[in-house]
Amino acid sequence: MAKTKSMGSGFLLSEIDEGQLFTPEDFTEEHKMIGTSARQFIEQEVAPLKEEIESQDFGLVKELLKKAGDLGLLAHSIPEQYGGLGLDKITKGIVGENIGASSGYGVAHSNHTCIATLPITYFGTEEQKNKYLPKMASGEYIGAYCLTEPNAGSDALSSQTVARLNEAGTHYILNGTKLYITNAAFSDTFIVYAKVDGKDFTAFILEKDFPGLVLGPEENKMGIKGSSTRSVILEDCEVPAENMLGEQGKGHVIALNVLNLGRFNLGSACMGAAKYSLKKAAQYTQERRQFGRKIADFHATKEKVGKMAARIYASESMQYRTAGLLEEALGDVWDSPDSRLAGKRMSEYASECAVCKVFGSETLDYAADETLQLYGGAGFIKEYGIEQIYRDSRINRIFEGTNEINRLLIPAGLFKKAAKGEVDFRELTEEAASAILQPASLNGVLAMEREAVSLMRHAFLLAAGLALQVHGQQISEEQETLMKLSDMAISLYAAESAVYRTYKSINKAGEEASLQKIDLARSYLEEALWECEKAFRTLSSELALREDVKKLASAVEKGFRRIELNGGGFSRNRRIAERIYQATRYVC
Repeated sequence: MAKTKSMGSGFLLSEIDEGQLFTPEDFTEEHKMIGTSARQFIEQEVAPLKEEIESQDFGLVKELLKKAGDLGLLAHSIPEQYGGLGLDKITKGIVGENIGASSGYGVAHSNHTCIATLPITYFGTEEQKNKYLPKMASGEYIGAYCLTEPNAGSDALSSQTVARLNEAGTHYILNGTKLYITNAAFSDTFIVYAKVDGKDFTAFILEKDFPGLVLGPEENKMGIKGSSTRSVILEDCEVPAENMLGEQGKGHVIALNVLNLGRFNLGSACMGAAKYSLKKAAQYTQERRQFGRKIADFHATKEKVGKMAARIYASESMQYRTAGLLEEALGDVWDSPDSRLAGKRMSEYASECAVCKVFGSETLDYAADETLQLYGGAGFIKEYGIEQIYRDSRINRIFEGTNEINRLLIPAGLFKKAAKGEVDFRELTEEAASAILQPASLNGVLAMEREAVSLMRHAFLLAAGLALQVHGQQISEEQETLMKLSDMAISLYAAESAVYRTYKSINKAGEEASLQKIDLARSYLEEALWECEKAFRTLSSELALREDVKKLASAVEKGFRRIELNGGGFSRNRRIAERIYQATRYVC
């Protein structure tokens, strides 16, 4: 299948060019330095205060955020001319990963540097940027993002908060309530969305001392207790007219596109937290003994450790692949006076960001659950710290749009491109149908693994084409179909990212230096193939109405059966686990 230029959802359409794939092995010295700085800050400043943070000492959390600001850890995504460091999206991912293990503090940190700051960075006026960004970069000001309402969650545009310009034309008067606002207790700025005159969805920058801004009580949450969560109540709140952010009636451009970066950021944090969970599992299982042996020595334990590591490898690979794509799209937008360009560029990789969010959050839940299982009864006891990882992980499948909403978004972007004529679905599905019937054509390093990735793409395109043929313009209403297509797309993006990262490593460093990567990629790919085939079988049985389509579905299923990944999955997971044990942490 022909390669296409880099574009959003491109991974669904054509083979990857590994030369353009960004991986952690491509980190610069600057990337490594800021990663070390972030990791040391968490280990030395945040981790020792875990109990105080968990008991909701928000004054302490704010002090730590100020310390992070002093180290430049809040400034990576703010341009230099506004007091920031102006670093790339790879750095954003690195910092996000390293704070991910810090639970409640990490939520406060990520929320501030991403969705609470980026609306001003990309959509603010010069006056707004000069006023707020230097203080947000230093930690003098902490930000919050206010979108959710009692009757507007995933459906954000159904907001009932209203803004009306006063007679003097000097202030907008806002009335409404925002729910579940992270950092509310100690924030200085609030990005608030309201409908001007009840119809034009618009963004505003509010400050904590604006008359009429009132905070509700602290929510009693299941997890992430170290981050403040309150309602923000606006009772005739007076907002200077110059604090409108972006254009009137264009708040959705800011709200929905900034959330794309928020989803990417959340994926990075989840991946970092999953690494931390795996580290705890590796430590404990080598200390705890049963039946005269270390728990770590049991083959069932090694299988759990190996599979956790493989999913984390796939998550890590897709996160930095996506970071490279985002940098390519947004690297020069800071200097552009055209805020519409920022919105367009942010939306380009919406599907990839949604995949990062869904896969990252589900990987963390998987790792937390398996780690607790390996701890046994001790995992249920507070002093071991695993029950907190377990509790804190659960919110991530709800944050930044539920995983169900994100699953609906992933294939929707591709169908929109098809509707606009940007993608010729008929040609793509015909190519896929032809390719699926051909014998394997790849050779050389990881040939079968790369063949498997191609098969997954062909299967997705055939299923998507069939779904579009059957449902036509009503495809957006067929949620079960969209979610199964999404499962196939997620498995494809994760598997391809892992396999081609490994392929690139072998070509650069050699096979001997890439043995752990080879095992990790194969271990995850094995799981991904099963998931992809299962989703395809479900869809084909639902959609296969004609005899020719049934034959094509049968050919796809035969294609899955011809993929042989050298077997030895049990031994492979044992090897992965042994390397993890030796390092007592995730290694690849």
